[in-house]
Amino acid sequence: MSDLVTGDAVVLGLRPARLPSRALAILLDAAVYGIGYVAVLVGLLYATAGLDEAARAAVMVASFLLVLVGVPIAVETLSHGRSLGKLACGLRVVREDGGPIRFRHALVRGALGVVELLFTFGAVACIASLMSERGRRLGDVFAGTLVVRERVPGARVTPVPPPPPWLAGRFAALDLSAVPDGLWLAIRQYLTRMNQLDPQTGAAMAVRLADDVVARTGTPPPAGVPAAAFLMAVVHERQSRDAARAFAVSRAAAVAPAPPAAVPVATPAPAPAPVPSGAPAPVAPVAPPARGTGFAPPG
Repeated sequence: MSDLVTGDAVVLGLRPARLPSRALAILLDAAVYGIGYVAVLVGLLYATAGLDEAARAAVMVASFLLVLVGVPIAVETLSHGRSLGKLACGLRVVREDGGPIRFRHALVRGALGVVELLFTFGAVACIASLMSERGRRLGDVFAGTLVVRERVPGARVTPVPPPPPWLAGRFAALDLSAVPDGLWLAIRQYLTRMNQLDPQTGAAMAVRLADDVVARTGTPPPAGVPAAAFLMAVVHERQSRDAARAFAVSRAAAVAPAPPAAVPVATPAPAPAPVPSGAPAPVAPVAPPARGTGFAPPG
C-alpha cells in the first residue's frame, strides 16, 4: 500500500478537502484553462477576420463555452474527478457514497461553476464552502459530490482483522482469480476502517462488497455468515494462498540440485552366433513395460 489511495473506496480513508486546498486547485485549473482560452481566442481572431460582427461574437461565445465550460467537464469525466489542479494538490471529486463521478455529476458541477466561479469570481463558492460542514460548494450540493484528499501524509499500513476461528479454511476451494485488484483494495480499506464508520453505513458497505465478491466467484453466498466475517475470511484465504505460493517458490529455490549419478559404461554385447542357412532366425523376447515411470518419486 502506498500513500496514494485510489479506487472506489477512496472516501473511506480520506478527509474532505477544505477551502485553501480547493482554492489552490481552482487557481491552477483557471491558469491552465485561461492560457488555453487566450490561445484559442487569438487563433479565432485571425480565422474570423473576414466575418461580420455578429458571426464573430457567436464564435467567441461558442469558444468561451467550449474551453471554459466544456473542457473542464470533459476532463473531470474522463479522469474520474481529477483535473490538473486537483491532481497537483492531491484532491479528487467523488460521489457522496465514495464512488467515481460520471458525466452527469461533472455536468452539474461545471454548469453551476460558471455562476459560482466565473461570474462572481469565486465569491459564491467561497461562501458556500465555508458554510458547508464538508467544504462543498453549490455545484457539489446539487450534483451529490464531494471533494476529498487523496494523498495521505504519513499513512501507515493497517493489518486486516483476522476472521472468526470457525471460518478459518472454510473457503479453501473458492475460486478468487476473477476478483479484480480494485475490489480487493476496497475490501481492505473497509476492513481496516470499519470500526470508525457508522454501524448502519458499515453494514451496508459490507453487504455490497460481499455481493460483489460472490458475483465474481460465481458461488452462492454462504448461509448464516455475516458479510463482514465473510470478507475477513476471503481476504485471509487470499493472503494464505499468496504466502503458500511464495513459500513454495522460495523453498524450491533454496533446495540445491542433487549431483548427477555416475553413468555406467556400457560394454559391447557379444556378436550373435551365425545362423545356418535355411533355419529361422531366433526371435528376441519382448520385455514387459515398466510400471510407475509416469510419476515422480516421492520426496
